Amino acid sequence: MTGVRTIDLDDLGPVRRAAEEAIERLVDGDVVDRIWARDHTVWQPDPEEIENRLGWLDAPAAPPEPVDAAARLLAEAREEGMDRSLLLGMGGSSLAPEVFARVFGPTAEGLDLRILDSTDPAAVRALLDWADPRRTLVVVSSKSGTTVETLSLFRAFWTRAVEELGAETGSRFAAVTDPGTPLEDTATRLGFRRAFRGDPEVGGRYSALTWFGLAPADLIGVDVDRLLERARSAAEACLASDPVENPGASLGAVLGGAAAAGRDKLTLVLSPAIEPFGAWIEQLIAESTGKEGRGILPLRETRPAAPEAYGEDRLFVHLRLEGDTRHDDGMAALERTGHPVVHRDLAGRYDLGREIFAWEFATAVAGHLLGIHPFDQPNVEAAKRRAGERIEAFREAGSLDEPEPDARDGDLAIWAGFPADGLEAAIEGLAARTVADGYVAVQAFLPPTAEIETGLERLTESLRARTGLAVTAAYGPRYLHSTGQLHKGDAGDGVFLMLTAPATADVPIPDQPGSDSASLSFGVLETAQALGDRQALRDAGRVVVRVDLGRRPVEGLRRLAAAAAG
Repeated sequence: MTGVRTIDLDDLGPVRRAAEEAIERLVDGDVVDRIWARDHTVWQPDPEEIENRLGWLDAPAAPPEPVDAAARLLAEAREEGMDRSLLLGMGGSSLAPEVFARVFGPTAEGLDLRILDSTDPAAVRALLDWADPRRTLVVVSSKSGTTVETLSLFRAFWTRAVEELGAETGSRFAAVTDPGTPLEDTATRLGFRRAFRGDPEVGGRYSALTWFGLAPADLIGVDVDRLLERARSAAEACLASDPVENPGASLGAVLGGAAAAGRDKLTLVLSPAIEPFGAWIEQLIAESTGKEGRGILPLRETRPAAPEAYGEDRLFVHLRLEGDTRHDDGMAALERTGHPVVHRDLAGRYDLGREIFAWEFATAVAGHLLGIHPFDQPNVEAAKRRAGERIEAFREAGSLDEPEPDARDGDLAIWAGFPADGLEAAIEGLAARTVADGYVAVQAFLPPTAEIETGLERLTESLRARTGLAVTAAYGPRYLHSTGQLHKGDAGDGVFLMLTAPATADVPIPDQPGSDSASLSFGVLETAQALGDRQALRDAGRVVVRVDLGRRPVEGLRRLAAAAAG
């Protein structure tokens, strides 16, 4: 069993006792065996959304049938001159494909796969330009078949393809969705080349080893059988009743035990070649544990800071590819200064199959230890509902009816919710409202470009130095299907800095696939999602400062980072 290993408790320093106590609870409650027996009382007395959400346990051993269907689709696409693929999806439908695309692809045999999980008009326009309809297989992925972002993107890309391909358009589209969804009906009606049916007993964020992850992996040219073999090795190891001998249960004991002991900031440090895997872990952990006033906040560190930059609320996990030593000295320094570090070594990229299952099992175990239901997402709907209200208002009145800003600072507009006469006052007020061992979340409804990414990195570094707290940064609306659940479901220790910018060149959303009429645009949708989430956060009692960066968002980010630096 390649690389399957459990946690070395001797490495855990200040959380060793908490982990040992968590293991004792798992043993006393016979938790591992009960999980495999599909006993919903591991998490709650009510079986709702548990009994029908445990299919991920069988995924490595029972892959989709026929498992080579995606490989046949790849061969057909290649034969017809397609050399690229675009996946439209959100959350669990996009994160595993993104991991596989960035870690493995493109291979010589596969398609060049890009992922679009943004409603930002600049991001949409860039991929509309890239996705030549004759050369591109578009994969529309949504478990529910009703995801508003995914269906809006589908309508835009279908309409673009119809202009060039006409009746042949369906041959350039495939779907991944659960049986009987509206998306499956659409795929049949419009003549998609293929529709892969997901397992309805696997939730979105646990679906990486089902068609939602495996079909895109096959299109890239990943050896799916090899990936599943590594996942099966982890599943077999996770059958061990003794948590100490069980790689998933032991990891879950550390996560849950550390969080209960106050180290609830899970800080992920990954080898650069597998760094995209951190975003998948982030969604799994945040959306599964962030509810009922509890939660584990995942953070991804590409360049770990000096030990003194971190508080006593951190648990570090170092995922290292064999032969990569670049973070070893930093991890050793953290251990010497008393920070707990979990080391997980991967012999190669295909060990991601092992890690996917181990983290899924660990998350289920951590949910038990935290006393929460890890398979639902009750607070996600709040932001969707508020955004929907904004969109309906737009359809009726032709505007989003945004409130007047509390302040302006040059071409920047500020909504603080407290007295603030400018940018520095807004940042000072935000910092003043943080709490010990809390966090700051930057929510960027901005184009995901290299310049914006650099600006966000500077901003998060400035905020961390100013507050001494954990700082996360994520793009909207992507984070709404990930950390957005935790933001509204945890203990309320976070404060939020939301960043927006007006669309410089908007993109219409066709009312129907192939339609010339469009009553909505991606710029309006993105802004409605930002406003909706801000209201949902405020409804939950969170502090949210929104800054609109104006027509030059990169320059606005520089100013914001300077204000945060003080």
